[in-house]
Amino acid sequence: MEILWVGSQGGVEEELVKRVNIPYRSIPAAGVHGVGLHSLPGNLARLGNGFLAARQILGSYKPDVLLFTGGYVAVPMALAARTPIPQLRKPANMLFVPDIEPGQALKALAHFSDCIAVTAENSRGFFPGHRNIVLTGYPIRPGLTQWDRERAKQVLNLDSALPTLLVFGGSLGAHSINQALFRSLTGLLGEMQIIHISGKLDWQDVETVQAELQKTHPNLAIRYHAYPYLHEEMGAALTAADLVISRAGASSLGEFPNFGLPAILVPYPHAWRYQQVNAEYLQSHGAAIMIGDGELADRIYGLVRDLMKDDDKRNAMRQAMQKLAKPHAAVAIIEAMVNLFAQRQGLQSW
Repeated sequence: MEILWVGSQGGVEEELVKRVNIPYRSIPAAGVHGVGLHSLPGNLARLGNGFLAARQILGSYKPDVLLFTGGYVAVPMALAARTPIPQLRKPANMLFVPDIEPGQALKALAHFSDCIAVTAENSRGFFPGHRNIVLTGYPIRPGLTQWDRERAKQVLNLDSALPTLLVFGGSLGAHSINQALFRSLTGLLGEMQIIHISGKLDWQDVETVQAELQKTHPNLAIRYHAYPYLHEEMGAALTAADLVISRAGASSLGEFPNFGLPAILVPYPHAWRYQQVNAEYLQSHGAAIMIGDGELADRIYGLVRDLMKDDDKRNAMRQAMQKLAKPHAAVAIIEAMVNLFAQRQGLQSW
């Protein structure tokens, strides 16, 4: 199977995709929903340029199946695939919905899709009338789960006798989560060790905090394990943790259940409600606790301390998370894509 990843120009995914040696092409893209009038003409022009770039890519690569996961870049690619392109048989379209609630782009793409793959059963209701919806779960990297707890703690230089809190907010970080952690850091370190993945934007603040902590509380400084980002060792952090504080992006629906990791979820407040819905879903199953971004600074110490001391509560949350796990999500998505290809070729499906 040959794969080409098409992303946005300057998109955060480019570094990650190239890191695993997947060919990457970029096209211009921009949003139009909810955009102000001063930005709309420029964004429409970028979409037009993206459409032309998408046609060029489709004509040269000649794909059999297109897999869309949302984002602005998917729209010009989907529209281009609907137009006649010399020597290109119209490819099958498959839509993967990573969040519980699809965004506007995904809802629009659903009308072009031959198959929709969803992370959770709750997503079906957002696509009334679509005949081919498959429940796959959220795929995670194969190497992410190939850690045992002892080895994970050794690699991250953790103390096996201490409970472990993992705090992170994605590749760029979450400023409000980082600041809330700093506010309660010494109190929390008195009772546990912390893996803090700050993101690159706040790394200078982390270095300042580390230096101050080393000066004033050297005995606690050794319990604070901070990183701007983790690649291969991210699986070790998820394996070693007893509790996680994070945003509620789509990956939380896949990674935390596969690790059975109890979570305190802080949905990003300055965007549409996708993270809110994700967090509500995990909370409704007893797997997570959701708190507002503005509450975190005041509640983080008491909430984390109480959960770390309550083994029964965390074990119940862990079991609830594990029940939501779909460890073979990637295989299920590939099978659905192969079936689409087989149907187009008149072959027998898997």
